[in-house]
Formats: sequence, structure tokens, C-alpha cells
Amino acid sequence: MNAALIAIVAVVVLLVLLLSAAVRIAREYERGVIFRLGRLHSPPKGPGLFLIIPIVDKMVRVDLRTVTLNVPPQEVITKDNVPVRVNAVAYFRIIDPERAIVQVENYMVATSQIAQTTLRSVLGQHVLDELLSERDKINAILQQIIDEATSPWGIKVSIVEVKDVEIPTGMQRAMARQAEAERERRAKVIAAEGEFQASERLKDAANVMAANPIALQLRFLQTMLEISSERSTTMILPLPLELLRPFLNRGGEGPS
Repeated sequence: MNAALIAIVAVVVLLVLLLSAAVRIAREYERGVIFRLGRLHSPPKGPGLFLIIPIVDKMVRVDLRTVTLNVPPQEVITKDNVPVRVNAVAYFRIIDPERAIVQVENYMVATSQIAQTTLRSVLGQHVLDELLSERDKINAILQQIIDEATSPWGIKVSIVEVKDVEIPTGMQRAMARQAEAERERRAKVIAAEGEFQASERLKDAANVMAANPIALQLRFLQTMLEISSERSTTMILPLPLELLRPFLNRGGEGPS
């Protein structure tokens, strides 16, 4: 009786161990790539509960969520021979779990290396001004190249962004001087444009007053009113020549 009970207990324990080794659970964002006696067994398992054959099958879990890959800073020489230090970030996800495991040894390391070499190669083909002002264009080029390189591994690269561009201190000072000179140039151009417009308006006003002498007298009276409203003990009254012209003409008449 005791021997039979021990045998039953042993069988139950063995079944429990086999069941625990056979039962696998994959989350919604996971897939299980199965190798049966070393051969790839398609399709991938999951999500949810599934069974594998203990000892015969080996499962590799693959995460299908988007991965954020930080590309370490790279020393780059731009097309106009300016040394810069650039880092970036890439977002990718696995769309084919089988190829991500079978076609490449470590897809994370491989994608990181491709991103680093592509970053140095692409930025070396652009001048510094393009790197600073055309960031979206460069990001699109990086995304396309890296995505094409990793596509055989079942990886989809969705976004590549250049994060920081470190410029040498001497170049920063030169750029600051250039920006200051550009601001001064714009200020002078705006001031000259303002003076030109003001001179045009003065010319128009002079033409109006020349055509209508009474307008000059009205302007003179308005100026006197403005001066008289100020608190001053001294007042200077300029006399327009139009007011003195009758007297000058009379004084210039000689005896016939």
C-alpha cells in the first residue's frame, strides 16, 4: 500500500513538473519563437496560453513593443570641415519575430551599430548650416537608410531624431559675431528705409505747401500754438518768407 501510494505521488509530481515545463504564457505584446530540436517551428506562439514539448522545444520570447534606442554621441566632420559632436535617438519595433531571432545574433546591438555608422556617414555629407537649419530633412534621410538596412531582420524603424549638436567654442563665438553683424545690417536697412519713406512724405508735404501758400501759413500758426502751450520764458517766432514777400516786393520798387 505504501509503495503504491509513493508511486502515485511520484507520478503526480512528475506530471506536474512536465506540465509546468510545457505550459507557457505570452503577454499581448510578446511572441514565442519555437525551436524544435534546433529547427525553427512556425508560426510564433502567443499571445495567451500555449503548450510546448519539454526538452524537445526551446522558446525565445520576443517583445513587439516600440523600443527607444539612444545613439551615443558621434564625432563627425561636416562637409565644410567643421568638427561636431552629435547624438540621436531612434524608435523601432519588431514586425517579424522569426527573422529578428534567426537572421541576426542580437538585433539591439546590430541596430545600434547601424544607427551609429549611418549617423556619421549622412552628417558628413552636409554642411553645418544644413545640420542646424534642415534637421527634419536629415532625420528623414537617416530614418530611410536605417530602416532599409534593418528590414531584412524584421525590424521597422519609424523615427530617427538628431538630438544635440555640440559645436566647438571657437565656432560658437564666430557664429555669434555673424548673427550680431546680421542683426546690425537689418537694423541699418530698416532705419534707411524709414528715412527714405519719411523723406518721401516730406517731399509730398512740400509740394502741397508750394501749391497752396495758405497751407504754409496754417502750419505756421499751428506751430505757434504748440510752442505757446509749453512753459517757457523764451519764444522764437520764425517768420515765413511768404509773409514778408509783399514788403520785399514794395521795397524793391524804385522810382520810375
